[in-house]
Amino acid sequence: MDPIISLNLIDYLILAAYVAITIVVGYALKKYMKTSEDFFLSGRSLPSWITSLAFLSANLGALEVIGMVANSAKYGILTVHFYWIGAIPAMVFLGIFMMPFYYNTKVRSVPEYLKLRYNEATRGLNAFSFAIMTLLMSGISMYAMALIFRMMLGWSLTSSILLSAGVVLIYVFFGGLSSSIYNEVIQFFLIWLGLLPVVYVGLKAVGGFSGLAAKLPDTFLHAWKNMGSAAANPMGVDWMGVVLGLGFVLSFGYWTTDFLVVQRTLASENISAARRTPIMAAFPKMLVPLIVVVPGLLAVAILPEYSLALPGSATPDYNSALILLLAHYLPNGVLGLAITGLLASFMSGMAGNVTAFNTVWTYDIYGTYIKKNMPDEHYLMMGKLATIFGVLFSIGTAYIVQSFPNLMDYMQLIFSFFNAPLFATFLLGMFWKKATPWGGFFGLLSGIVAAAGHYLLYKLNVIHYSSEMAANFFQAWWAWLTDFVVTIVVSFFTRKKAESELKGLVYSLTPRTKGSEMFWRRPEIWGSIALVVMVILNIIFW
Repeated sequence: MDPIISLNLIDYLILAAYVAITIVVGYALKKYMKTSEDFFLSGRSLPSWITSLAFLSANLGALEVIGMVANSAKYGILTVHFYWIGAIPAMVFLGIFMMPFYYNTKVRSVPEYLKLRYNEATRGLNAFSFAIMTLLMSGISMYAMALIFRMMLGWSLTSSILLSAGVVLIYVFFGGLSSSIYNEVIQFFLIWLGLLPVVYVGLKAVGGFSGLAAKLPDTFLHAWKNMGSAAANPMGVDWMGVVLGLGFVLSFGYWTTDFLVVQRTLASENISAARRTPIMAAFPKMLVPLIVVVPGLLAVAILPEYSLALPGSATPDYNSALILLLAHYLPNGVLGLAITGLLASFMSGMAGNVTAFNTVWTYDIYGTYIKKNMPDEHYLMMGKLATIFGVLFSIGTAYIVQSFPNLMDYMQLIFSFFNAPLFATFLLGMFWKKATPWGGFFGLLSGIVAAAGHYLLYKLNVIHYSSEMAANFFQAWWAWLTDFVVTIVVSFFTRKKAESELKGLVYSLTPRTKGSEMFWRRPEIWGSIALVVMVILNIIFW
């Protein structure tokens, strides 16, 4: 295809400089990768401000940027639900309640915690399902990067995918999680520097926020006003679907149990830093809609392709909204910076999934079921090989994404299969000491099966929803509820663990130590402030 974006020498120099710095950072950290813990968990030595930015940046990849701009062009300001009710409460909960379990038990992955709390079977089921999920998610980031290259240079999808895969492979292979985290910090700032210009120029062109609002339908301008019924808003979901499906199940399932984000907190230098990591990340998270939701609204207001996004019209390619907006507004030089910011976001998302995959594969699959009790050097090498395998498999999953016109619909579908039921398993495991090993296993299995069954019924038109997103929200809810109920029922008929085995793994059996931090550094204080700010934002954009 002919390139949509025309870059000049300055733009290419900016891109080349970024790619070079990324590779150099990865290679420079090679000498510090002496043990498997160095490679997979950065030696648990990073300060909270670095892990907080990496925590946020790992979620600020292709899904967040391309996917959320697409969501905004399709659903309007309702997209803020993915940031406020769909992220902040869960991030605060992770920092205050769940990080002590993860960090103090010295687990190296989420499946390893499930082994300690439940049994080996539960750990194995989660490890294999999580490995599949990370490869599918990594494919989304790779596809989005390829989409950028194809639009910029007119390259084929395959050539673009291979180039983007090669860069990520190099810096993760040499530097492991540390390389990924330090590059994610760089990427965080690049993403903001790259996308703020299009927001500024676009708003100036339409006459500010008031001018933008005048060009959009009422249903695109309110977060809660039109949520009384599914038919009254573009997302096709009522307030109950948003609260239960997104705000509770999908949100908590992702932010509290997905090893991609939990891994960043485990790299912290101590338990206090680990608890602060997701809570400090909550504040910039609330501002991310400025660089992803606003561009989607601008695309609908300005670009003729997206006037089709109004109700009753044909479906445009929402995934291209941000690219077309950049090509429409930004001059060369600034355009190069914006494209670099996008490239940074895609590499961040993909690298996050690859580092999570190589850890779970090495510790929870290979080291558990294939080769046990090998020297640490062996597992370090396997982690590097898993990085190669992960990137290669991600190339294959990138082609699956082509059949989905909206990346975020695809992402929420994946989460509803794996994260939604897992959250029920974790919730009962951490707060109900009577949950038994086999209750946890059969609950998790039944939740995944329930999600698959729901998806099949929806695709066969046995059950109906107003939109793909509504189907995903309610699929997540039913998967969670099935897991929750089955875990409880099976636990009444199977043998539970002795309380002595559950100390440090269940909330009621874990001694609480009084924090030694100064009052203004305590996670509970900052978590409360984050929740208050979230409520205020929802009221402002009601």
